[in-house]
Amino acid sequence: SVEGARMNRKRLRKLRAWWTSHLPTREQIEQIGWLRPVAHVVLASDLWRFHRRSVPRGVAIGLVVGIFLMIPGIQIIGAVLVSLPFRANVPIAVAMTFLSNPLTTPFILLASIEVGNWLLGLHADASTLRQLYQNHANLSEYARWLFSDAAPALLGGLVLITLVAATIGYFGAILLWRWWIAHKWRHRRAHLDDDNDLD
Repeated sequence: SVEGARMNRKRLRKLRAWWTSHLPTREQIEQIGWLRPVAHVVLASDLWRFHRRSVPRGVAIGLVVGIFLMIPGIQIIGAVLVSLPFRANVPIAVAMTFLSNPLTTPFILLASIEVGNWLLGLHADASTLRQLYQNHANLSEYARWLFSDAAPALLGGLVLITLVAATIGYFGAILLWRWWIAHKWRHRRAHLDDDNDLD
C-alpha cells in the first residue's frame, strides 16, 4: 500500500541517518596517530566509496577484526589496515568492529568457550570467567585461568564464531545491497510512472 511504502521510506531514512552519524569520517581516521604514515593510502577515495564489492568486504573484515581482537582502538587500526589489500570500504569495516564492545565482549568470550569445548572436546569452565569478570579480577588471575585448558577452548571457539559471523555478514551484505539497489530502481520507476501519468 501507499502508506506502507511511505513508512518503509521513513524507516530507511532513519536508519541511514543513524548509520551516517555513527560512521567514522575521513577526518577522524586521519587524526589516529598510528595511521599517519599510511594516511595517504587509507584516505584514498576508492576505499570510502560504497559499492557492491567494497561494502561486503568491509562488513566481513570489520567482523573478523572486531570479534577476534576485541581491544578498543586496536580494532579500528586493525580494520583500516586489513581493508587496504582487500580494497574494502573503510568506514563500514571500522563501524562493524563496534559490534564487539564492553557490553557484548563478555557474551562473546563465554560463547567462544562453550563453542570451543564442543569443537575440541575440552572442559574449560566458563563459569570461572564469569566469576572473574564479576569480581573485577586482576590480569594475573585472568592469566592463570587462561593458561588452564581455557586457552585452546577460547581460541578455537573464537576462530569458529569469527568465521561464521564474517561469512554471514559478507553474504548478508550482498543480499542487502541487492535489495537496496532493487528498492531504488522500483522507487525511481514509480516516480517516472507518476510523471508519465501527469503528462
